[in-house]
Amino acid sequence: MAIAVKFGIIHKESGMLAYQSLCKMAVIDLQILLTVSYDGTAYAGWQRQNNAIAVQQRLEEALSSLLGENITTKAASRTDAGVHALGQRAVFFVAKINIPLEKLPQIINGFLPKDIAVTAAEAVSDDFNPRFDAKFKTYTYKIHNTPNPLINRYSAFVSRHLDIDAMKTAARDFIGFHDFAAFMATGSSAKTTTREIYDCTVSDDVTISVTGSGFLYNMVRIIAGTLMYVGLGKLPMDAVPGIILSHDRTRAGKTMPPEGLTLMEVGYTHIGS
Repeated sequence: MAIAVKFGIIHKESGMLAYQSLCKMAVIDLQILLTVSYDGTAYAGWQRQNNAIAVQQRLEEALSSLLGENITTKAASRTDAGVHALGQRAVFFVAKINIPLEKLPQIINGFLPKDIAVTAAEAVSDDFNPRFDAKFKTYTYKIHNTPNPLINRYSAFVSRHLDIDAMKTAARDFIGFHDFAAFMATGSSAKTTTREIYDCTVSDDVTISVTGSGFLYNMVRIIAGTLMYVGLGKLPMDAVPGIILSHDRTRAGKTMPPEGLTLMEVGYTHIGS
């Protein structure tokens, strides 16, 4: 990675050139990591589609217009249609940029629709991969019991009362390293169904929060559906271990609708910048 920095410092780190200072710079062959938020309601998910508009397309169009070259992005998570994000991460390579990176989010947001925003930008090494270098991802799934048109875009409505204490107890059984085949929708290309869940909680306002090393296709929405079934009394609160061991998708809860799901954060142990 070749970097020229004006009013900055270049130093060696792990055998690679890195830079300190994001001010007044001109950079060649730089990979930039963005933090992206979006309301996924109007989009066919993150990934570009041939017959529908996706978040990736809108972001790449904005970056290409601003930077004057054809930009391609790669994301940490390929969220589905209707799913939202507060902490999606995406990278792109750029041949030359004269915009200070701390100013890039403010400037690029002027090229984006109002339901997509870049909230941070930083330089990363050439070999950084936002998906495979991620150490954890956190998703939330929101459920509401009272009809409210102001939150319908971001929360799933369940008309019946939920036993939240039972849901909290059941949520703890997801924590650990398990084979989550019973919590994967069909159509997945995953090579293995084992994943580690670091934390799984249910709040009093029925926000399910799940942090893990990675997730299978629709895994969080199926976890949410299973916990909802526990809350409704359709499953006992000690059902989760048996469902995990069964590897049987039919024993878990329903796949909850996409609007309640938000990608909150993608974490990395170290990003060289």
